[in-house]
Amino acid sequence: MLSLSRKKKPDSVVGLDIEAGSVAATEVAVNGSIELKASAIAALDSGAFHEGEVLDADRLSAALKSLFAEHKLAKQVRLGIGNQRVVVRTVRLPAIEDPKEMEAAVRFRAQEQMPMPLDQAVLEYQVVGGAADVEGGAAQVDVVVVAARRDMVSSLLAPIRKAGLEPVGVDLSAFGMIRALAGPASPAVVAGDKAAPSSAVLYCNLGDVTNLAVARDRACLFTRVSYAGLEQIADRLISAAGIHPEHAAQWLTHVGLETPLESIEGDAETAAATRRSLEEGVTALIDELRLSLDYYGAQEAVVPVERIVLCGPGSAISGLAARMEAGLGLPIAVARPPALEALDEASAARLTVPFGLALED
Repeated sequence: MLSLSRKKKPDSVVGLDIEAGSVAATEVAVNGSIELKASAIAALDSGAFHEGEVLDADRLSAALKSLFAEHKLAKQVRLGIGNQRVVVRTVRLPAIEDPKEMEAAVRFRAQEQMPMPLDQAVLEYQVVGGAADVEGGAAQVDVVVVAARRDMVSSLLAPIRKAGLEPVGVDLSAFGMIRALAGPASPAVVAGDKAAPSSAVLYCNLGDVTNLAVARDRACLFTRVSYAGLEQIADRLISAAGIHPEHAAQWLTHVGLETPLESIEGDAETAAATRRSLEEGVTALIDELRLSLDYYGAQEAVVPVERIVLCGPGSAISGLAARMEAGLGLPIAVARPPALEALDEASAARLTVPFGLALED
């Protein structure tokens, strides 16, 4: 979304994804082929990061410095952001060839569409498709417009720089998710192109929050962050069972939604509380996805969603995908980037977004 200038393109870049309970980094070199050079995941103290925003810059900076030193990761990072102070809209505009005129048209339209003052925002856009002439009218294009609060972006970059790292770009976590899972980019869709895909995919990263993105090929048409994620589910369990936050995530994965409770090893009361928390959490996730699909469907230039692809830590919880599929009535698949196949299931799930962030279209 936002490139930060530097004199020379680095040989490799680390995709960096920060969640409430962990930091994940993936170092990738792209030189004709994609090479996974290193990856790392570290726990993050409670209270340092919440719902996509920094709460304690010093603690976050210390965690990053330790992680990068321990795993000898490159210093150049591309950061993913995903919170409710980022707004994405798809708008349809005349197919304007002059870049300056197109930028002016985008900003004019964004003033109507974006719920924030544009002078306080970072604004980027990308043409993602087109429409043929309609009854002799001018050709039109579909444009994805992204606006992020400038102060929020600055608050994320400050602890990264304090940790001795060099941010070379800031990107939407949703865009990284799409790059990681959607496969090679297709040629750009032009106005009137009959070969343009007629359906889209809903990508869903189940982390501390839930990051949603509707994409046609690798072009993002809609994205939204929901706070109905693993952090809410874990909080329910912590409150019900009185366990330590560090153990909650382990219990969620251990119990899952498939194995009969009487067959699960460990404290029976904690197992039962975990199952109840997961049941309530999945219901909330299904409701959120329904609302998001309805909201997406109300926008202009809508491409229908035909299936859902899950990634992120929550996708490693047994039975969760099947339960969501039954509740939503759309086929759901759990996916991992081929470059992460050698890793264990939980690590590959957590590293999917940072891997995509390290890639650059």
